[in-house]
Amino acid sequence: MIRVLLVDDQPLIRSGFRAFLDLEDDIEVVAEAANGQEGLELAAEHLPDIALIDIQMPVLDGIETTRRIAAAPALAGVHVVILTNYGLDEYVFDALSAGAAGFLVKDIEPEDFLHAVRVAARGDALLAPSITRKLINRYVSQPLPSATRPTLEELTGREREAVVLVAQGLSNDEIADRMVISPLTAKTHVNRSMTKLHTRDRAQLVILAYESGLITPRNS
Repeated sequence: MIRVLLVDDQPLIRSGFRAFLDLEDDIEVVAEAANGQEGLELAAEHLPDIALIDIQMPVLDGIETTRRIAAAPALAGVHVVILTNYGLDEYVFDALSAGAAGFLVKDIEPEDFLHAVRVAARGDALLAPSITRKLINRYVSQPLPSATRPTLEELTGREREAVVLVAQGLSNDEIADRMVISPLTAKTHVNRSMTKLHTRDRAQLVILAYESGLITPRNS
């Protein structure tokens, strides 16, 4: 059962998402919050698998709420998916950098919304090609000085290869096919890479891949 926390200051939005989720046998909405502070408290109380968090809320906005969840060891199992009515450009990098596992626009189709919840619950990042392009554009227009780039010296060659494929948006099964290994081995490479690089999830791993120079627009 996938346990979901809804955090949005608009009751109608919360009820709409809950209506979709409640129809699914494998998904349960465990709590609802009207602002980020309430969301933090309920996340600590219920320890959901997924926290669907609005980007703009009173008291505490979605990005700061995400940042605090990501920083709390007790909430390490909570995957944040950011919700917004607005375009992606202004918020996507900040949301992913804060620790979000994904980023959805509220007018998403119901079937795509349900798929996104399940993907995030598996620990995979919700990085659509449009979002990946925005990450690329960010680093093309504002490259990091070489002195500030993280290093990947601790990774093995196969782990580096897996990180590149994650940054290209591939799932563990697709990485396994590309590397000619089992899905379990692919997952192990990805998980070890995240551990060595101190990244919370696959979205953070993608950001680090660009920051480190491991992947560039030419090889993405």
